[in-house]
Amino acid sequence: MLSFLLLTREQLSYEERECEGGQFAVVEVTGKPFDEASKEAALKLLKYVGGSNDKGAGMGMTAPVSITAFPAEDGSLQQKVKVYLRIPNQFQASPPCPSDESIKIEERQGMTIYSTQFGGYAKEVDYVNYAAKLKTALGSEAAYRKDFYFCNGYDPPMKPYGRRNEVWFVKE
Repeated sequence: MLSFLLLTREQLSYEERECEGGQFAVVEVTGKPFDEASKEAALKLLKYVGGSNDKGAGMGMTAPVSITAFPAEDGSLQQKVKVYLRIPNQFQASPPCPSDESIKIEERQGMTIYSTQFGGYAKEVDYVNYAAKLKTALGSEAAYRKDFYFCNGYDPPMKPYGRRNEVWFVKE
């Protein structure tokens, strides 16, 4: 995070901030509901950073786990997700090759995002709800991508309290 600006409009706090790019491990799942697809993809990524790769390297987790959601016209989510996990810094130059062929390594450019944060164990309904609130709070002045947004979780499943989740819209 290089800089941020905290803004409040219509009772929703959000910020504009820069996110760094780099090498990401990515799994795409289609044809399944959002919660099921994102859990399946996240487990594959967890195995990859845990050592299921050509170097047998346990890399450690980075945060957030970032799920690309593709909204339908009515605001609901399509049955397609791309789940991203940033490769840890010490492996950025030469990421280990995943043992699981469904995991791809992709370069993602840095981006400016509009972000809102919420707690709890986030599910599809929570992300859709906060995305709608963020859309309303941004109003018509803000230019951002409408064809997708990111749903982000920062905490391991065993953390019961003080959880951090975010919805990101990518600024155009």
